[in-house]
Amino acid sequence: MTDSFQNIAVTSFPDITKIDFKSIDNRYLKVILINTSFIFIALFVIIFFINYKDIFELAEYSLWLYLTLAIVYVSILFVKIIEFKKRKYAVREKDISYQKGYFLRSLTTVPFNRIQHVEIDEGPVSRFFSLVSLSVFTAGDSSEDLKISGLLKEEAEQMKEFISNKIDG
Repeated sequence: MTDSFQNIAVTSFPDITKIDFKSIDNRYLKVILINTSFIFIALFVIIFFINYKDIFELAEYSLWLYLTLAIVYVSILFVKIIEFKKRKYAVREKDISYQKGYFLRSLTTVPFNRIQHVEIDEGPVSRFFSLVSLSVFTAGDSSEDLKISGLLKEEAEQMKEFISNKIDG
């Protein structure tokens, strides 16, 4: 009996930098900034309520609390603005890729033969700007494996249809 199993070492890899990535719609930056602002407005209101009711007796530290929260808010906005330009995606013949991050970079590629289903979601602020998120799910996990936010609704529907056709047939 001959053993026909071979495991040949791979010595050359495809160049991922050759992928033609497409940028996320610029209006999605507004969605990010509005959502972040809502969170910090809520935090400012909570701190104001705590100071007004003197719940934790933090009145003497209230200026420092507001100042610290303001600095954190501006810092997060700065990081989100810088990182926004790095959000890009590519749909190719056999897979879909998404890259993001400036300080903490990530590149996720999901081959179509691993995809179970695809969903389109839209939040209230995103809906105002006619933008949606495309979520790609693979087997064995309840959360999405790839989520691309900030797509035009029509484009996301076309991508979903394309991917669905690839995984169905």
